[in-house]
Amino acid sequence: QVQLVESGGGLVQAGDSLRLSCAASGRTFSSYAMGWFRQAPGKEREFVATIHWNSGSTGYADSVKGRFTISRDNAKNTVYLQMNSLKPEDTAVYYCAASIGIFSTTMSPLSINYWGKGTLVTVSS
Repeated sequence: QVQLVESGGGLVQAGDSLRLSCAASGRTFSSYAMGWFRQAPGKEREFVATIHWNSGSTGYADSVKGRFTISRDNAKNTVYLQMNSLKPEDTAVYYCAASIGIFSTTMSPLSINYWGKGTLVTVSS
């Protein structure tokens, strides 16, 4: 059974940093693109960042480029999202995702094979 389990969310102030983790289990993800999406109240789920498990190639949404960094630890089967210089508009539930197929620097929710349950990030002004 495939599981993606997020952790690391919380309440922070604008300008602070957080690191989200996504522990993946249940299958081999070497051919997958892993990613993070987020969904703010009343808004659609949007792409944040992606990384190909094998190659390490990455892609980011323009809104987080230069502030967020996605990485993975193959030995721990874990994907991370380091979020710096957080803004109130970054407040959302953050979801880990996995997609098999040709890697792209963006991800569509329609292409996702597996989702985590999400972790809440709240940034106060």
